[in-house]
Amino acid sequence: MQERFEICPTDELPPGERTIVELRGHSIGVFNVDGEYHALKNDCPHQRAPLCKGKVTGTTSAAEPGDVEWKDDGKILRCPWHGWEFDIATGESVFNPHRVRARSFDTAVEPSSEDDNSAATATDGCDCGVNIEGDEPPVDTYTVDVEDEQVVVYL
Repeated sequence: MQERFEICPTDELPPGERTIVELRGHSIGVFNVDGEYHALKNDCPHQRAPLCKGKVTGTTSAAEPGDVEWKDDGKILRCPWHGWEFDIATGESVFNPHRVRARSFDTAVEPSSEDDNSAATATDGCDCGVNIEGDEPPVDTYTVDVEDEQVVVYL
């Protein structure tokens, strides 16, 4: 069974940012890529560099010689020691995705465990629209707030 770790409120990790945390003795980088959260072990499979401290960038691709394009901007993590590139979402290496990968972990955005998740209830004695008058039916509205959503990593 996976263990659940609350990392931070979503508003503390905006798009394009990362945080590095210690979880069960492992250094883990948590990234926000265009509103999606991903977690990688802070350990390059090449020579154990602190991978998650590397540059978040894109990469080049060429369908044929001379036809080079820039792609995946903000979705690639470049190792700070030797420049190996990894897909932040999957941990797969750009140069050999079938054989070399950084360890990735499941993430989710969930309500904080400290939130009060009690359901709203109607007030006793509510008419609830039984006696409709005029063109517009009465509508009861309730304020609903989503508070303190947390970025969560599962190890």
